[in-house]
Amino acid sequence: MTKSYLRIDIVSDVVCPWCVIGYQRLQQALAKFPDQFDINIVWHPFELNPQMPEAGENLREHITGKYRISNEESAENRERLTEIGRELGFEFNFSDEMRIYNTNQAHRLLHWAEPTGHQTALQMRLFEDYFTHGKNLNHENVLLDAAEAVGLDRTEALAALHDNAIARQTLAREEQIQMQGIRGVPLFMFNHEYAISGAQEVSAFEQQLEQLTEPTA
Repeated sequence: MTKSYLRIDIVSDVVCPWCVIGYQRLQQALAKFPDQFDINIVWHPFELNPQMPEAGENLREHITGKYRISNEESAENRERLTEIGRELGFEFNFSDEMRIYNTNQAHRLLHWAEPTGHQTALQMRLFEDYFTHGKNLNHENVLLDAAEAVGLDRTEALAALHDNAIARQTLAREEQIQMQGIRGVPLFMFNHEYAISGAQEVSAFEQQLEQLTEPTA
């Protein structure tokens, strides 16, 4: 059986919990279509907080201030995310001391990793480093450890983080995404034609994939 080529472009930030959830739900949907698709996933940068200071901010204080919600509502949201993550096989470990960080360097590393074939593995490693282990994704050694853990060369990764051309390319891609009118994440695009915005339920992804398996007239 010949597989149909399927490119999935995902616009995401590495400190976005709904991006984790959306991706896990996408994977559950894809599991319903074994041997149907030859899949190429490409991740694109979106900084939720491009002006975030180098030292980051307390996550709870950041969320309550940005979205104008109470500490109680913030705690309830974190509990909900933790439960959804558990159902999907991802471990969120939120705490009142958890911080949110500038993600520019992480996106530069992910941009560099795209042609290596290790980009998705690196994306997932960074999700785990931040949400499960509470690591600082703006710390160079954290990023280099993540790159090395998924099979990338540490020295080359270090060079990429200091490569001005990669920095410019990443910024240009972010600007292009904004010019397309994308204002939130996650966003999943299928073969440049169909899009799912947000961490929709598994059924929404299944419906989209089913449509892609239908023969064209």
